[in-house]
Amino acid sequence: MEIAIVGAGLGGLALARVLHVHGIGAAVYEREPSRGARGQGGMLDIHSGQRALDAAGLTDGFRSIARTAGQDMRLLDPDGTLLLQEDTPDDAPFLRPEVDRADLRDLLLDSLPRHTVHWGRAVASAEGGTLRFTDGTTARYDLLVGADGAQSRIRPLLTDARPTHTGQTIVELGIPDVDTTHPDLAAALGRGNYWVLGDGQSIGAQRNASGRVRVYASFYRTDEDWITTSGIPFDDPTAAKSRLVDLFADWHPQFHALIQACDDEVVPRQVHTLPPGLTWPSHPDTTLIGDAAHLMPPVGEGANMALLDGAELAGAIAADPATAVERYEREMFARTAEAAHQSARFQELLSAPGAAQRMLAFFRPG
Repeated sequence: MEIAIVGAGLGGLALARVLHVHGIGAAVYEREPSRGARGQGGMLDIHSGQRALDAAGLTDGFRSIARTAGQDMRLLDPDGTLLLQEDTPDDAPFLRPEVDRADLRDLLLDSLPRHTVHWGRAVASAEGGTLRFTDGTTARYDLLVGADGAQSRIRPLLTDARPTHTGQTIVELGIPDVDTTHPDLAAALGRGNYWVLGDGQSIGAQRNASGRVRVYASFYRTDEDWITTSGIPFDDPTAAKSRLVDLFADWHPQFHALIQACDDEVVPRQVHTLPPGLTWPSHPDTTLIGDAAHLMPPVGEGANMALLDGAELAGAIAADPATAVERYEREMFARTAEAAHQSARFQELLSAPGAAQRMLAFFRPG
């Protein structure tokens, strides 16, 4: 059975790794030219996805790169009031540790046989058991798995569903080596996640394993052309940070200082999702995993679902290749529908008036 996996993200690599554990080969085709061609983003909260890493035989490796301290959380009002502070004991169990996405991807890549991943292979089309790439080469498959993210080239083979804009736009910034460059901010931000929630806006900060703090300025009621109409000159980082400070003008000055401390990396991103509970008629030779199948708001479930997709599809293939896709999809649809609906509700909580108090009630019910 020739298994072609399109996309070398977490889901595709977990699938390839668990297949390898079962003695089954697969080829992963990735459009990026090399493993280091693009930054992999920030930290991930890995909880249910740990089951997939256990199936992959990578639990020890995961624990060596994960940070239990990343479970720390601070929640503030825009006026600077600290509403909630949770600090994780040094001996805390690995329930929801944070891990750098790049480190987790490297762990999965290094666990695969050489030449499993074929870099620089962007898909042009797929039909009749043949993948065609933009460089003119082809590859055969008996099973095609789309693990190629939000803008999947494989998804249209199964469904007409397309991602839609949620109304949220995120501007990502960052402070390098924060403990050295801004020790006062480092102390205020803590070791894990830091949230300031206002009316339709938020500022989040997240410490990476490298010492860099990623800062996220979010706007929840934006149009799809907001990046061009916001008045933020993204090609001029200094002016862009000043404009962001203006957009948070009525917030406490400590948050203005946080924005101004960031370096010249200012990147806007819109948040898109697929309909929660998306399904499609099963095809025995094609399926989807990860964001290609169930793109969700970035609130902590997407990476976990992708890892589980990969591990569970691999287990189904090992058990019975003839029925694997149908059995995997039936279970995946049920599992991810609940996660997608929960993520959508959490996203609504973040964007609602009085978000800080609502979040406080979420974490401290009653």
